[in-house]
Amino acid sequence: MLKGKTALVTGSTSGIGLGIAKALAQQGASIVLNGFGDADKPRAEIESLGVKADYHGADMSKPSDIEDMMKFAAARFGRVDILVNNAGIQHVAKVEDFPVERWDAVIAINLTSAFHTTRLAVPAMREANWGRIVNIASAHGLVASAQKSAYVAAKHGIVGLTKAVALETATTGVTCNAICPGWVLTPLVQKQIDDRSAREGISAAQAQNDLLGEKQPSLQFTTVEQLGGLAVFLCSPAADQVRGVAWQVDGGWTAQ
Repeated sequence: MLKGKTALVTGSTSGIGLGIAKALAQQGASIVLNGFGDADKPRAEIESLGVKADYHGADMSKPSDIEDMMKFAAARFGRVDILVNNAGIQHVAKVEDFPVERWDAVIAINLTSAFHTTRLAVPAMREANWGRIVNIASAHGLVASAQKSAYVAAKHGIVGLTKAVALETATTGVTCNAICPGWVLTPLVQKQIDDRSAREGISAAQAQNDLLGEKQPSLQFTTVEQLGGLAVFLCSPAADQVRGVAWQVDGGWTAQ
């Protein structure tokens, strides 16, 4: 379905981003990966699906790096047809104790980076009269949790940015939507489970169940494959009139 298209996925060397990149690659899209850590393994995984892949190590807190990445993608593949804004970090603290530099970092990477990639991608999408912008928000883009003020503010901002861009591109073949996952068993969440298990002296299974039980009524993690499937749908002709949506994949979290 996506043969001849190029997808740039930020924060895609692991976790949700890599899962979405694989799903798009399975539909034939060339992939530009981005993120920290080892890039060779995820790149090889993408290429094993029979598509072209490349990597740019832009620091998503730096506008100049983001501009370089977008130029790199255009030079390598022609243009970015599908932009998935997934890069994100987390810091947990009460608002009065929240380190200012951590607030700035969370906002820069989780929100401002998506503004920069979007503003740079939209002109070529408009010219082609086709494009897909998929912003990875969160259940925390719709509701809040204590001690996550920066993350919640950034993810609410992503949902607002999604709606504004969707309206600006409404008469074109460019769409902009957000996906709002609940708990996904990424390495970051696994660490929270392990820490909870150690802190409370309970089994990892009990710690996992307790974590899910606090927020996610299904008591099951959202999977990266489910998120990838939704991203593929949003890139399909069936989603041509899906615009400005914040689509929950959260096991009922935000239905409460």
